[in-house]
Amino acid sequence: MATILAIETSCDETAVAIVKNRQVYSSIIASQIPIHQQYGGVVPEVASRQHVETINHGIAQAFQQAGLNWSEIDGIAATCAPGLVGALLVGISAAKTLAILHQKPFLGVHHLEGHIYASYLSSPDLQPPFLCLLVSGGHTSLIYVKDCGVYETLGETRDDAAGEAFDKVARLLKLGYPGGPVIDKLAKSGNPHAFPLPEGKISLPNGGFHPYDSSFSGLKTAVLRLTQRLEQEGQYPLPVNDLAASFQDTVAKALTKRAVNCALDYGLNTIAVGGGVAANSGLRKHLQEAAALHNLQVMFPPMKFCTDNAAMIGCAAADHLNRGHVSSLSLGVRSRLPLSQVMQLYS
Repeated sequence: MATILAIETSCDETAVAIVKNRQVYSSIIASQIPIHQQYGGVVPEVASRQHVETINHGIAQAFQQAGLNWSEIDGIAATCAPGLVGALLVGISAAKTLAILHQKPFLGVHHLEGHIYASYLSSPDLQPPFLCLLVSGGHTSLIYVKDCGVYETLGETRDDAAGEAFDKVARLLKLGYPGGPVIDKLAKSGNPHAFPLPEGKISLPNGGFHPYDSSFSGLKTAVLRLTQRLEQEGQYPLPVNDLAASFQDTVAKALTKRAVNCALDYGLNTIAVGGGVAANSGLRKHLQEAAALHNLQVMFPPMKFCTDNAAMIGCAAADHLNRGHVSSLSLGVRSRLPLSQVMQLYS
């Protein structure tokens, strides 16, 4: 029953949490979105400097919210990969320093494994095997979760991740950054059938299509061409709500089709969804409806655990520590690391 102080600084949220197994004692998230909005996206150097300024306060807040002291902490964890190298270094350096100072085990956690474990925070009885649909700004993957640290990626995006596509389309429509929340909001008052858009398929050398991989760059380009045509035809202002609804509906249907087919093909009866796009109302609606038709169980984490947070990192670390897994203090950070190599993080 490990109690973990966890730190997450892989991108533009400075997050600290204290978690005991699958129970969250505290969760502090300091978002940098207002800072990066002026640039239209995340600036890595700015993100790193903001983490440095924020992290000590976040740690203090986490202890205050949890009502615990250092003697009640069993291990200290931090995201070590993948992510922005400078940002990751801030979190892992803080975690290592605290581990040495308080003589606690240190655990480096894979960011994507954290998103898988977000589902455990709201569904403590969830157990492998199950399928995880992980959809975020940088990743769109279908992951066969076999056990703690044992994962097989069955499908992934070949180009833009789903969240990245939302950001780029929002920029095309002059909606600002981040794109996901504003597109979701506008789509609710738009017509999802107003503009037919391509779903995007992955061609194979034999002429077929990969059933589980995704592609959203073509969809993004289709929205660009559509807006250009509408402008040339004199449609001003653009029907932004209908464009947002059509785009979101296409993404949601593509992800739903692949996730449901993958679960059925592998005989898995549970789909757990993780990542920032898990908060999207269109995806939730389509996936829940499709799962019900095929007697599948679908699980979405609470909204607060969809985006990057330290509670999910702590939950993953607690499971590893309970199994005797710890990381070396010489462990470094990685901008990229396949999920299949998770166990390389532990000695």
